[in-house]
Amino acid sequence: MTSTETDRIKLLIVDDEGEFLATLGERLEMRDFEVHEVTSGQAALEICKKEKFDLALVDLKMPGMDGKELLFHLKAEHKYLEVIILTGHGSLGSAVECAKLGAFSYLPKPYQLEDLLQVLQEAFLARLKNKAEDDETRIEELMNLAQGESPLAILRRMKEMDDERR
Repeated sequence: MTSTETDRIKLLIVDDEGEFLATLGERLEMRDFEVHEVTSGQAALEICKKEKFDLALVDLKMPGMDGKELLFHLKAEHKYLEVIILTGHGSLGSAVECAKLGAFSYLPKPYQLEDLLQVLQEAFLARLKNKAEDDETRIEELMNLAQGESPLAILRRMKEMDDERR
């Protein structure tokens, strides 16, 4: 049985090192991820305006917008996107800063592929859990709203809730 793109984990990889990016992308595609590769933080923000991703793997040190700044923007604009920082220039201080900004994990380069795959799996499960919990809350709120409200009021509230979830 082969996967279709709709049942694959959509992964955005952001790294300014083109050869590393291509190699990692290829290795993860062979493991059934739908991989999109970009070489800058700005390019990552642009593609995220057009497409939704499940996970992002972001290099910490890049020219222009670095991984911490990109992490900040991604988490602010995409509630359920889990971001993993991958870096060859890590420190305890930057790991703590990234955790405070919402990074799911912080992995040093070089890495073992099995370790990366484990973190990606854990991040995806965390994403699903967070989304499911919010969906339950949303359903409860809509059920409460449905009692005594007009269908138009319910539809307006559903749109507001969708806009809030971005």
